[in-house]
Amino acid sequence: MNGHPPTGGPVSGPVSTPVSTYRLQITEDFDLFAAARTLSYLHDLGTDWVYLSPILAAEADSEHGYDVADHSRIDPGRGGEAGLGAVSAEARRLGMGVLVDIVPNHVGVAHPAGNSWWWSVLTSGQSSPYADAFDIDWAAGGGKLRIPVIGDDDQKILGGPIARLRVEAGQLHYYDNAYPLALGSADDYVDGGAAEGSDGGVSGVDANTVHARQHYELINWRLADSGLNYRRFFAVNSLAAIRVEDPEWFTKSHSVIEQWFTDGLVDGLRVDHPDGLRDPVGYLDDLAAVTSNAYVLVEKILESGEALPTGWATAGTTGYDVLAQIDRVLTDPAGEEPLTALDDRLRSGAISGPADWHAMVRDNKRRVADTILRSEVLRIGRELRVLLADAPADTEDAVAELLACFGVYRSYLPQGREHLDEALAAARKHRPDLGGTLDLLAPVLSDPTAAPALRFQQTSGMVMAKGVEDQSFYQWSRLTSLNEVGADPAEFSLSVEAFHNAMTTRQQTWPDAMTTTSTHDTKRSEDVRARIGVLAEMPDVWRSAVDDLLGLVPVPDPGFGNLLWQAIVGAWPASQVPADLRERLHAYAEKAMREAGDRTTWIDPDVDYEAAVHAVVDGCFDNAAVRARLDAVLAEVVDPGWTQALSAKLLALTIPGVPDVYQG
Repeated sequence: MNGHPPTGGPVSGPVSTPVSTYRLQITEDFDLFAAARTLSYLHDLGTDWVYLSPILAAEADSEHGYDVADHSRIDPGRGGEAGLGAVSAEARRLGMGVLVDIVPNHVGVAHPAGNSWWWSVLTSGQSSPYADAFDIDWAAGGGKLRIPVIGDDDQKILGGPIARLRVEAGQLHYYDNAYPLALGSADDYVDGGAAEGSDGGVSGVDANTVHARQHYELINWRLADSGLNYRRFFAVNSLAAIRVEDPEWFTKSHSVIEQWFTDGLVDGLRVDHPDGLRDPVGYLDDLAAVTSNAYVLVEKILESGEALPTGWATAGTTGYDVLAQIDRVLTDPAGEEPLTALDDRLRSGAISGPADWHAMVRDNKRRVADTILRSEVLRIGRELRVLLADAPADTEDAVAELLACFGVYRSYLPQGREHLDEALAAARKHRPDLGGTLDLLAPVLSDPTAAPALRFQQTSGMVMAKGVEDQSFYQWSRLTSLNEVGADPAEFSLSVEAFHNAMTTRQQTWPDAMTTTSTHDTKRSEDVRARIGVLAEMPDVWRSAVDDLLGLVPVPDPGFGNLLWQAIVGAWPASQVPADLRERLHAYAEKAMREAGDRTTWIDPDVDYEAAVHAVVDGCFDNAAVRARLDAVLAEVVDPGWTQALSAKLLALTIPGVPDVYQG
């Protein structure tokens, strides 16, 4: 990579910069040709650039496109090369630009046959020409790539025989999963494992023996937490990370993207999850080189008070930071005290008690580091032990504690060293028993060239995302419009003066960054957040309503009930109720309580608790008293909610930055 030290301020600006963007989700049902036909309408609305979701070939049946399986072509189901050509031609006719979302961190491997790189690694192991494309610790797997797919009922003893394996059509099958076979590894396979030879003896091997000869090992799905030896996107086993820090894999994964700019089809890019990369700064420099310094945005989440590092080859972030500021300047600060008192009272009878946001975040991040991301912690530990022959037994414990105490998504050493120092201090305070080990690790983890430090930086963002966005956001229920990606729910409101100061700074530093209010990753849409946000203006109304509703349909955890009722009020249609609303609310309730993970989980659901929560949703449709109380609340919040939503949109369209409209 050709990263360079920061020079202060953004790198020289792009050739072309949008005034506004409008994002379209490209799918098989709404492909690039359909997008091209929509551009004239978008142009009439005042849209400057069209902003497309990922369009490279993704996993079969993918709706989102973030599981790219083939970097060598545009997804044919989404319109292919001809489809992008149609979008570009129509955009040029109308004087519009084209922005495309790209995914450099990982690829989809749920269906191995659809990803030629992954298929090759499974077939040939470390001798595959694509083995170095993936971030695999071969030694940790005994020379094999571990694939966590085996169900509990199909392997009674870990490492023992696997039921339902079969060899068929030159592949190893487990249910609907199909994997390649190493050359010659199944030549003596016989269905059932035994056959009578020409000399009257028994010959032939079974599917488990064939499996043992492969360059991969199918393991129990639960071992993904601690037994994986490849880096993933967060904790998603079917998204394998690739090594774009290596020039070979950067070139091979970006050749089509480079061609878009060579051919003049695309004007700018949105980079997904740069914090997962080994060297985000160097990656952006490489991207600028192949796009002739085009307009590039980064999906970078900044914590409160954190600034985007200067010297990056980007126009700025995709806008989660400014989203939080818009929401808070429209939130009435007078609601903080009564809503906090309400939530504390509701939680007082729950298992958790009154909430302390910062303690909750630390505890949830530690839980994540000890469970679903344990594999990453162990890998950092292995790399530390290579450099520190006398590394103590509690090295991994210290790494997990540091990750739990890390205050931002990541550092970019040598930039951000202060965040590591703060995490070290917090870890020593919280776990004084780890002080000696932390002292030993500190010099290594602060060395910008050390492998453990580089991997620690890649991992801290994973722990933050899973511990905060995917757990704490569903446990903290004071005012859930503030529980949003890139925001700190403990910060209740923002004064007008502080907002103007923030916008002045934004104009001076990142004037071409994106201003967003809804994305595919936001927990709640902008209109839902706006309606929930007005509860801060009428805390007495909400206190009375939530007490009544919880009395009509009790739940074991009233604090979570507060969160669920806010979601229902926020999303309930102002007019006709669609037929699928009950189903959608049930799906949300299930996701929210399982993501919270304190009373029920995806792996071990509490049936009785979940039934009580689902009764809340059914009560909205089947219980006349519940519906009447819900309608009374809606009568109070719908009109103010629209006012707040329009105010937020007006701010988004007029403050410094490039406003994005997300699918209308």
